[in-house]
Amino acid sequence: MKRIKVLALMLVMTAASLPSFAQKWGNTPEDSVSCVTNTFLYRDAFKNKQYLEAYEPWKECLKTCPANNKNLYIRGVTILKSRFNATTNAEERDAIVKELMDMYDLRIKYYGEAAEVTARKAFDMEQLKGVKAVKEYYPIYAEAMRLGGSEVEPVHINSFFEATVRYVTTGNADTTLIIDNYDVASEALEAILAKTQDSAQKATIYGVIATIESRFSPFASCEELVNIYTKKFNANPDDVNLLKKITTILRKKNCMSTDLFFAATEKLHSLEPNATTAYLMGQMCYQKDKFNDAVRYLNEALKDAETDKDRYNMHILIGMCYYNTSNYTGARSAYQKAADIEPNKGEPLRLIAQLYAKGARAISDGLGGRTAYWAAVDMARRAMNVDSSPENVEAAQKLINSYSANFPKQSDAFMLDLIDGHSYTVPGWIGVSTTVRTRK
Repeated sequence: MKRIKVLALMLVMTAASLPSFAQKWGNTPEDSVSCVTNTFLYRDAFKNKQYLEAYEPWKECLKTCPANNKNLYIRGVTILKSRFNATTNAEERDAIVKELMDMYDLRIKYYGEAAEVTARKAFDMEQLKGVKAVKEYYPIYAEAMRLGGSEVEPVHINSFFEATVRYVTTGNADTTLIIDNYDVASEALEAILAKTQDSAQKATIYGVIATIESRFSPFASCEELVNIYTKKFNANPDDVNLLKKITTILRKKNCMSTDLFFAATEKLHSLEPNATTAYLMGQMCYQKDKFNDAVRYLNEALKDAETDKDRYNMHILIGMCYYNTSNYTGARSAYQKAADIEPNKGEPLRLIAQLYAKGARAISDGLGGRTAYWAAVDMARRAMNVDSSPENVEAAQKLINSYSANFPKQSDAFMLDLIDGHSYTVPGWIGVSTTVRTRK
């Protein structure tokens, strides 16, 4: 031991001139000697898994040089847990848990990472004091998420939500807390997922998301969500943050057909109009057969749409609105715009084919509008040519089979000098060039 102290003193004298020395090894020469000596002692004991023997020199390091090394805190968890497991005395165990909590606070002071370290603090308290101590560890989890949910490890986010459920089901809060914290946990996991590249890590995150979804499910019926949030909405209809929470949760839980979702989205759009809220309003108006209102909202959403995927879907929905109001030219224009955005997708062309078939009776060709089916089949074939996916090919072929059966009879076409294989322009709003085809 004397030799160790001599070596420690030599190290102190050598390094004392370094600017960071005092912070790392102690504020006085005596502290520095103590720090170097006890660092050697606790590390040696720790290396040999003599965790109980490591405690005293480790504790002295924490006192004299708390900024020495982050490993001081990482190893401290093992050392203190070993002491906890070595005794059955309740008072001693409570004192050790407090010491561990204080150590975590000291780690945050010198090394930051407040959100994740606070979550570990909650996790260790839960492990040591048991799940029944939820009134003690739940607030620590909640504080970790408040400090920065996306900085907390997914496993601890799962523990946070599990603690929330236990906190509520043991009578400490109402179900609203579970719903609110589901939103907190989901938002944090989505943020982590967005910045994660490693496939294995992504798989882990998806696993946590699935676990939380499963745990949340019993508390997430649309009826219960609506009951809880209707009261909040009625009390604070202009609270933008509340409106965002309501619309987000109801959308995630597939409760978009509820009156509350419509009212909250409409209110949110009036307060903070953007492409997302306009798109949602367009979708809901379409579902309520308010097609003109839907088109208005969707055109508004298109002005600020950020992705081709969104623009594509908006044009498709606009086309469907026009389809339902028999505005055939408007529907075709919308579907064509969608096709221009996604030229390798067959869906817009199939929709135009269906449009031609629906609007057949609106043209005057002397054949009851049956020439429209030539254009419809042409468009369905185009859909097959641009998109070879099995789903598209199957859907397009069904259209071709159905519409071909509606071609005019050869005898009827002959009366109008229409001969198979000759070119023909379909009249009226369709106005496209095609080829005569008849059935016997």
